[in-house]
Amino acid sequence: MAFKSILCVTGADNSDQDVRTAAGLCAEVGAHLSVLIIPPPMLLMSYPSIGDGAPEWPGGRGQAIARLNDRFRQIDRYTQDVARLEKRSKDIQKLLRAKSLAYDVDTDYCDPASLGEVARQRALCADLTVIGPGLLNDENLGPPVVNGCLFDTGRPVLVVPKGAEPTLWPRRVLVGWDSRVEASRAVREALGVLCAAEEVRVALVDPKANYNGNCAEPGADIAAYLTRHGARVSVDLLPSAGKSAATVLAQHAIDTSADMIVMGAYGNRRLRERLFGGVTRWIFEKPTLPLFLAR
Repeated sequence: MAFKSILCVTGADNSDQDVRTAAGLCAEVGAHLSVLIIPPPMLLMSYPSIGDGAPEWPGGRGQAIARLNDRFRQIDRYTQDVARLEKRSKDIQKLLRAKSLAYDVDTDYCDPASLGEVARQRALCADLTVIGPGLLNDENLGPPVVNGCLFDTGRPVLVVPKGAEPTLWPRRVLVGWDSRVEASRAVREALGVLCAAEEVRVALVDPKANYNGNCAEPGADIAAYLTRHGARVSVDLLPSAGKSAATVLAQHAIDTSADMIVMGAYGNRRLRERLFGGVTRWIFEKPTLPLFLAR
């Protein structure tokens, strides 16, 4: 298995479930776990306008006091957040010491605008980033972390929705294939997972309408590629019947008892729809399947 370093990003106020999930995956494949703890969004200071000239008394004095009060509130919030981060770090280290695996735990106090960049820097030095249900359902932290880890790194992300039972040794895997470079990268990044699976089903939705592969038979090219690597592959050609590809794939995953879906991620707006609303929210609610994404 190619995953030797796995990143887990969690919020200071999130539960331990995301870390436990990532630790379980690391134990499965003998990987090192890196945990990054980030704080909740900071309070923004307000700066009342005092006009172009010198402030009038007593209005200027009141505005200056308001700014000082804002500063004191920010300092107090910062002090509280740092204390929470330190406590969270100690709690996670205590949790991981009982897991008998290699790990490191770090914190980063950053402003909301820097969350994506902070996550990106950490994900660049990991083979896989695990996004657990706690972070996934955090509307403030989830989107920038996923965007930073996936879109700006070229590294894969494993999304684990609530109720899922993730494993890096799945028995059955469904691959959403459309001959795009993103789907190809997802397959390559998941190659170790696919080759170890008992069954890999490559699913193409309405392939006659959009297939651009290098074989006459849709899906034969990627199936041959995976077979040469030792995967046990079959190809399923699925009609959309007016439904979205995501909905068709999700239903097919249920029908084939898949343990994981592997697919490419195409764009910032579309990924946000997949992870934080829209049609593919159904994938996370019914069924609760891990989603292996790459771009």
